[in-house]
Amino acid sequence: MNNLNEVEQKVAESLLQIKAIKLQPKNPFTWASGWKSPIYCDNRITLSYPAIRTYIRQKLSKLIQEEFGSVDMISGVATAGIPQGVLVAQDLGLPFSYVRSSAKDHGRQNMIEGEIVSGQRVVVVEDLVSTGKSSLIAVKALREVGCNVVGLVSIFTYGLDEATKNFADAKCTLHSLCDYNSLIQVAAENGFIFEEDVELLKDWRKNPSTWSPIV
Repeated sequence: MNNLNEVEQKVAESLLQIKAIKLQPKNPFTWASGWKSPIYCDNRITLSYPAIRTYIRQKLSKLIQEEFGSVDMISGVATAGIPQGVLVAQDLGLPFSYVRSSAKDHGRQNMIEGEIVSGQRVVVVEDLVSTGKSSLIAVKALREVGCNVVGLVSIFTYGLDEATKNFADAKCTLHSLCDYNSLIQVAAENGFIFEEDVELLKDWRKNPSTWSPIV
């Protein structure tokens, strides 16, 4: 029985249809960390589809307004969070900044690009949350220059326990338009995966660092 809300359903369907998310439970991908994964996500592909790009922008903007109320600035996480963040900032009529993974080694050696005012209420925009480490580097950098980071929003999250812990430890709220469990449900219902693959996919999320496909 479908218990997903409209946004989860629509985002999951869109990401699967344009292959921004690929599911290969029996032929897994290898992440940079060395983890074997049945899923690969590249939400930058959404930028090439105006209707999907617009829907995501509108729903991220609405999510920010509903969860955080009045906000002074939107900040994107380099690099994939930058275009999504710009779209949202434009939609909400707010200033925009972005945060690099590390400070530049030349020029002004900035880690944060854009005008920052101490005390600003900031929401960080990310395209994808896995363990949350790179996202929280951006949150930490903004807080260190005096920003009041009220939370982070993303298009998609794997919903890993490690990410839940990392965000809790950082005292940062995370809201995503769609998560892994919702995606698997939509993928099964729409024939993107076989029913027999569902448990294999669910097992990965429980322990991604040691998961391997059943041969």
